[in-house]
Amino acid sequence: QVQLVESGGGLVQAGGSLGLSCAASRVRFSIGAMGWFRQAPGKQRELVATITRSGTTNYADSVKGRFTISRDNAKNTVYLQMNSLKPEDTAVYYCNAFSLYDYWGQGTQVTVSS
Repeated sequence: QVQLVESGGGLVQAGGSLGLSCAASRVRFSIGAMGWFRQAPGKQRELVATITRSGTTNYADSVKGRFTISRDNAKNTVYLQMNSLKPEDTAVYYCNAFSLYDYWGQGTQVTVSS
């Protein structure tokens, strides 16, 4: 069973930057799409960005131009660089990977203070 471990969350002031990473382990089959989702208190989980194995990316409109998703297939790792952060970006960020099944990380808190 694939395990996803996220790192890099924390507290940052509005306008600042944070980088998240998510490493997959126990991978038996190649990982297809990977992505980041987030869930703010009282809200549903929402897509932030996804990236295919070949590098095609997709972003939520709310983060376009500010966030960049990337991946290293050799390391089974996906990254999210977040710039120009806003208080509304505050949420728990979850890593997602598809390898025959959907797998989720445990989540990492990102808090943006105004």
